Amino acid sequence: MDTSAREAQLSNRTPTVSVIVPAYNAARYIGEALASVFAQTFPDFEVILVNDGSPDTNELEQVIEPYRKQINYIKRQNGGPSAARNTAILHARGDYVAFLDGDDLWLPDYLSVQLNALHENPALDLIYADALLFGDSALAGRTYMQTCPSRGPVTFESLLVEDCAVPTSCALARRRSLVDVGLFDESLMTSEDFDLWLRLAFHGGHIGYQQRVLARHRLHATSLAASSTRMLQSQIRVLRKTAGTLTLSPGQQELLAKEIAKCKAHIDLTRAKQQLLAGEYGEAMHAFARANDFFRSSRLWIVLQLLRRVPNFLRYIYGSWYLRLTGIHRG
Repeated sequence: MDTSAREAQLSNRTPTVSVIVPAYNAARYIGEALASVFAQTFPDFEVILVNDGSPDTNELEQVIEPYRKQINYIKRQNGGPSAARNTAILHARGDYVAFLDGDDLWLPDYLSVQLNALHENPALDLIYADALLFGDSALAGRTYMQTCPSRGPVTFESLLVEDCAVPTSCALARRRSLVDVGLFDESLMTSEDFDLWLRLAFHGGHIGYQQRVLARHRLHATSLAASSTRMLQSQIRVLRKTAGTLTLSPGQQELLAKEIAKCKAHIDLTRAKQQLLAGEYGEAMHAFARANDFFRSSRLWIVLQLLRRVPNFLRYIYGSWYLRLTGIHRG
């Protein structure tokens, strides 16, 4: 559809889908993201791009200039991804909202296939799909569901224990359903999507998925250990919030407590590896032992034995593997 036709559509009719794109330090990639939206085979959509007080606003506005007449561009003070998405949802005119982060991409038939799935199952409140991972990571070339599989029906419990995981840039939902459960929690800077999907499922929302790859999810070169720990800590915060705000059954409470313990064990495991690399063997041993109290793993038992007997050898072996994994080379 050419630019003039898109402008006419935006002004003359209510779109079926509102595409929501939050932007913070996204100037480097936002052009690719928008290009993937305007390449959609399904044309009846509006785009709401929210500049969340981004420090790269000048560059961002230069990149989006070719699209300015075709999008609803909103600038606001920085409030985090939840606040940016909520701002867009409250401005949305479509019955459906589709989320796309500013560094991700959709394949051309994304909206068409997702909407068809919702139309075929009108009981669904949200549908998500798979995405190809790309960027600077050892996971590039795999898909989201190969690293985070979705198994069986999506329920509160399956989301809680991560048998099902919803990639936000692959989620298309009925706008009313999200409004009814309170939208994104603006106090959360990370795992805010996990919190919303849990609330949606708990309050009776129906979530489905298809395993077709319909998007590309960009991975950035960041510290694997630091990123992992932050995400686990944010998950614990969401789980504790869930325990304190929802009326859970005894079975759900037990699942939640186990998930918190699992997150803590993963944090201990990550810190243990960091301490091993740093030669802090005593601290590493305590952290590995705490992790193994949860996992009861024969491999961790072996690691603990090696750490007691030949710590320098263990550090060398793990350090060599870590350097290969991250692509870091000795100088």
